[in-house]
Amino acid sequence: MRILFVAATGMEVGGFILDFGFRISDSEKKNIFKTSNATEDTTNSLLITGVGMVATAFALGKELATNQYDLAINLGVAGSFDRSIALGEVVEVIDDSLAELGAEDADAFLPISLMGLGESNFKASETIANIFKGTKAAGKYKNLKQVRSITVNTVHGEDESIAKVVQRLNPQLESMEGAAFFYACRQAGVPCLQIRAVSNYVEKRNRDNWRIGLAVKNLDTFAIDLLKTFSP
Repeated sequence: MRILFVAATGMEVGGFILDFGFRISDSEKKNIFKTSNATEDTTNSLLITGVGMVATAFALGKELATNQYDLAINLGVAGSFDRSIALGEVVEVIDDSLAELGAEDADAFLPISLMGLGESNFKASETIANIFKGTKAAGKYKNLKQVRSITVNTVHGEDESIAKVVQRLNPQLESMEGAAFFYACRQAGVPCLQIRAVSNYVEKRNRDNWRIGLAVKNLDTFAIDLLKTFSP
């Protein structure tokens, strides 16, 4: 199976890179890494896109246009609106929206879907549960929460804007890349899923409350175990 892992930054998957010995595969492409034991039929690749939906859509679109994969997996950290999700917890995003794509209409917001200009909501085309259904590995992922997320250019850090987006979309998570990842994979016809670890709660900006180190540690641990499950 040819799997493409996708992350915005190397920092989010540093342990994953070290554990599997990912290395730059092409001197002309500094953002694509492959494991040292890659073959034509079995390739575990890692694409570092850069932060944000524009960088993600461009880098992923370029990679998927030139190489074929059986599955793409987005890895990253996220902020959580949902306080029932613990800081550091790893979850699976199955629904993601481009929260800012649309138009203001007085006090209301019109998503592009209501304007007849396209879509702003995208869903995972694959899930962990479905991939391992009926296998010995199914049990280890049975408690993995499936959540809804939004993708934004500006992460929320002000009470009024947080209240507005919660009222409008009621998201559980937010990131800066997820929906762009789903969109690019859908356009390329590549099955995809998204895994994120919660680094902070969405609230008035306060870096002292962030747990990025814990989130990255748990994300790396999950990703390492996941790839070992794919390739025992």
